[in-house]
Parts: sequence; structure tokens; C-alpha cells
Amino acid sequence: MRLSQRVRAIEGSRTARFIPLMAEMRKKGRSVISLAIGEPEFDTPQPVIAATQAALAGQQTRYSEIPGLTALRTALAARLEDCRAANIVVFNGSKQALYTIFQTICDPGDQVIIPLPCWVSFSAQVRLAGGEPVFVPTRDHQLDLDAIGAAIGEHTRAILINSPNNPTGAVYPREDLERIARLAVDHDLYLVADEAYDFFVYDGRSPVSLYDLPAVRERLVVTRSFSKHYAMTGFRVGYAVAPAEAAAAMTRLHSHLTGNVCTFAQHGALAALSMDDELLRQRRIALERKRDLALAQIDGLFPCIRPGGAFYLFADVRGHLGPQETSGDFAARILEKTGVAMVPGEDFGVDGHVRICFAAPEEDLLEAFKRIREVL
Repeated sequence: MRLSQRVRAIEGSRTARFIPLMAEMRKKGRSVISLAIGEPEFDTPQPVIAATQAALAGQQTRYSEIPGLTALRTALAARLEDCRAANIVVFNGSKQALYTIFQTICDPGDQVIIPLPCWVSFSAQVRLAGGEPVFVPTRDHQLDLDAIGAAIGEHTRAILINSPNNPTGAVYPREDLERIARLAVDHDLYLVADEAYDFFVYDGRSPVSLYDLPAVRERLVVTRSFSKHYAMTGFRVGYAVAPAEAAAAMTRLHSHLTGNVCTFAQHGALAALSMDDELLRQRRIALERKRDLALAQIDGLFPCIRPGGAFYLFADVRGHLGPQETSGDFAARILEKTGVAMVPGEDFGVDGHVRICFAAPEEDLLEAFKRIREVL
């Protein structure tokens, strides 16, 4: 039987392909260190576990309101200036939120500007909405604002900004976000801001959100997640902050996709919001220390721009590529010879690099770089 052209044209998430590969190697008795999956090593906080268990024990297992528990949306809105529960929609992770956004704002042929390198699902989600991704290279991982301006055309519908960035860890300064905001206003565009890593900003800097710019809130959709902040990746709880009309439209679409996010998982997310931020601050300190450890280990091995946030290094491996070898070939060679898994840069639209997740245990980081150094 024939499948739809839409689905046939979409490749599965290439970062997820490492999970079965690593499982197969471990099954054969190989020692595998994963620096591929973007997941913190921390345990889910106990208040979240307790609230989820209490919700299950209290039979909070029925449908919730489609846009999310009112209490959860109210608590999220209270953290943002001039925001109400009607501006919040809770999704099954920020990935579903982004999918729903593009389904909501894009018609066939609409274009979305995406700086490169970028997270693997952005382009697929735009294409699934009938849109066309327009890729604009960055300069030393920072936005090339002139190139973004030049890429705007009659079919441009939105600009997507991801800061802190996956895969580079780049954090965009306020002045650059202000210029992006002016472009959106001048050309009547939507702005989509993926801020899944917004808490993890290092070197004493404070995170800057496009939401901090009141002039663009009427055309801005922000996605955030509980996955990275609270080590709740398996809970699948994320959310979008949007103008009321867009939020209502996304809710209508959401009603035909999953209806609502897992009810008892939402109770866990609500408990996360009531936690003291000290635990998160300590985890941010730990990740900054791991970043510095990884940078020290990679020095002299691969050139790498110091990331200001998230938990990735985007290392330049072009000096170690053989004739006609791609970053995918290189990552496969390293995995086979050392048991260390990394994600090739070609998955993010920029070949000749690999993404290394430094959120692993410190002893794994040291051992992984030791193995790579020995082989190279």
C-alpha cells in the first residue's frame, strides 16, 4: 500500500537513531559511553515524583482540560509579565508544541527562516505543515542578522530563534534579539522562540528571552519544556506561550491530536514550579563545571567555540576526516572503535562537526575523551 508523499519525504529524527545502536552494542558486551543524547544525568526531583504518585493515588487519571490543567497554566502565566492562562497551552513536550505552531501559522508555500546549525526536527516540522525552511548560516555560532534580513521575501511567514542553541550552546545577546524583533515587526512576521534550555546559561549571564521585548509579544510564540530543567524527559510536558488567538487555534488542533497531556504528569509539572530554585541553580553550576571540564579535554583535539548555554559542544572535526569522509562517517568510526557516541553535525545542517553532550557523568566525560584521543 502507498504511503503519503508527506510522510515518505520525512526522515525520522536522526539523533534518536543512536539509542538502538547503543543498545545493540551493549547487548554484545561492548562498553558504550553516550555523549549523543541530550538528556541530563540528574534524577527527577523528589517533589515531582511525590506529586505524580499522589495524583495517581488520588485517581487524577482522567482527561484534563485540553490546553492543560488550569492550575498549571495559571502558575506558568504568573511567571511572565502580562500573561494569562489563556496564553498558555500545555503539550507533550516542546517538540509537539513546535509541530502545532507550524501547523497553525503556515500555509503551503510559506517560508520559515531557520539559522544553521539547527535542531534536527525544525525543518521536518515546517515541511509537515506544507512550509519551506529557509536556512541562514550563522557566524561563529552567532546570528548573521544581515543574512537573515536578506533572506526575508514575499513568502516569509516566520523567523525561528533557538537560544540557548541546540547543537552549539550559543546564547544570543539582547541587542541581536532586538534587531530580530524589529525585522519581524517591519515585515509583519511571526517569531517562534524555542527556549527549551533557557535556564542553563553560564558565566554569570542571565538568560534573555524574546518575551522580554513587549513590542513583539503579539506576534511571538515561545516554547519551553520541563524536560531539561527538571530532568523530566520521560514525562513529556512542555508548553507554548502565545497571543490568545494563536493559543486558541493551537488548542483546537491539540484537541484532534492527543486531547490533553497526561494528567498526572501535569501534576508533577505543577509541583516542579513550586520548588525552590536552589536545586536548579546547583544543577546549573554542575553543568557549567562539566562544560569547563569538557572544554579542557577537547583542547588540542578539536577546535570548539566556547558555548554559553545548554549542554553541548559543537566541535570541528574537519582536521580528522579522511578523503570523502563526512561527519556521519567520522561519528560512526569513533563509535565502532571507541564505543563513544556523538551526533554528526550533518544532522544539524552543518557537516564537518560533531555534537558532544557534556551532561554525562564526569567520569564518563574523562573516559570518553581518553578513548577518542587514543584512537586519533
